[in-house]
Amino acid sequence: MTSRTGFFLLSGALLLVSLICVGEGVQLIATGKPLGIGLGLCAFVIPGVGVWFLRQTVRFGRASEQLAGELAAEGGLPVDELRRTGGGRIDRASADEVFARRQAEAEQSPGDWRVFFRLAVAYADAGDTPRARKTMQHAIKLHGSTDARSNA
Repeated sequence: MTSRTGFFLLSGALLLVSLICVGEGVQLIATGKPLGIGLGLCAFVIPGVGVWFLRQTVRFGRASEQLAGELAAEGGLPVDELRRTGGGRIDRASADEVFARRQAEAEQSPGDWRVFFRLAVAYADAGDTPRARKTMQHAIKLHGSTDARSNA
């Protein structure tokens, strides 16, 4: 199963559960009892938070794909230069070498979204997903500020 398929399946499940929660919330509020009303209102908040997270994830994915598309058009996507084990896994030392180079590039060009995109890929290759995501968000933010300056 691809990541995209898994995302759509989980998104569908989230929306289905959200509809069920809202339905249950309506029934609880309809009881007219203070406890039922309180629980019913909470049943509205939980799906709202879930849908907000889903929206943020979709926005992040689209922005990441947009940056990847721009880099591909420029010929600037990072080349897979990682050594692999016999089983196909990324060699940790190789990932660390590439990461060190990408980090040095980012320190030399702190305002270039392209180097931060490549650094995010290096973080992901090194297995540090939270930092990869945070770095990609930084690249997206830099890209947005670059677009704003070029449009002004």
